[in-house]
Amino acid sequence: MEFKVPTMAELMAAGEEPEILFWVGCAGSYDERAQKITRDICKILHHVGIKYAVLGTEESCTGDPAKRAGNEFLFQMQAMTNIEVLNAYNIKKIVTGCPHCFNTIKNEYPGLGGTYEVIHHTQLIQDLINEGKLKAEGGESFKGKKITYHDPCYLGRANGIYEAPRKAFEVLDAQLVEMKRCKSNGLCCGAGGAQMFKEPEKGNKDINVERIDEALQTNPQVIAAGCPFCMTMLSDGIKLKDKEQEVKVLDIAEITARANGL
Repeated sequence: MEFKVPTMAELMAAGEEPEILFWVGCAGSYDERAQKITRDICKILHHVGIKYAVLGTEESCTGDPAKRAGNEFLFQMQAMTNIEVLNAYNIKKIVTGCPHCFNTIKNEYPGLGGTYEVIHHTQLIQDLINEGKLKAEGGESFKGKKITYHDPCYLGRANGIYEAPRKAFEVLDAQLVEMKRCKSNGLCCGAGGAQMFKEPEKGNKDINVERIDEALQTNPQVIAAGCPFCMTMLSDGIKLKDKEQEVKVLDIAEITARANGL
């Protein structure tokens, strides 16, 4: 399926406004694995006919890693740059595939003059399923497949979004098996709080290995994620355990796109 993803600048030049802005994020732009998720979110938006756009080169990092690492000054600089761009385009509603971008734009930007309706892509998928626009037909069948879902910290515990991601599995007729630590009692993948960009401190066991051990106890065929950082950590864990053939790590957008044959 080939289609062009419009930028805000192009829509503005044509005198048009999108219903929603898709905030791609750093991982979604530069990380090879996360780029696939970005493409699938675009496929879903295109498939249901939502008028959307991306900022393209005008988008820069939300500042989440800087803030979590303690560099408040850099965070505010990055945030202000983005807020200026978003406000100049009169943006009202934003969807993003990254819980870190989601949390930062939703909860940190209003204090700096940037107030928008922000949703995560799993919430968008939930809404589209509820409206009957996404049906999980015409593609790969996940019927009866054992799926376990890893709650991203910034989606679950930080923002209380537990149902939206799980809604996507209901439609699939898949068997959702929860890990011992899930929902408000979930365990971090080990990459949050800017830990993604540094080596772990000395200890007995890496967090992502601990999490993968827990996931594998559910004997899943698919480990579902909703965050590009979690995707990296969980995939690394699966590689380490040499389970790449038996267990797939997929984002909810990828599962949805596959189920709908996009």
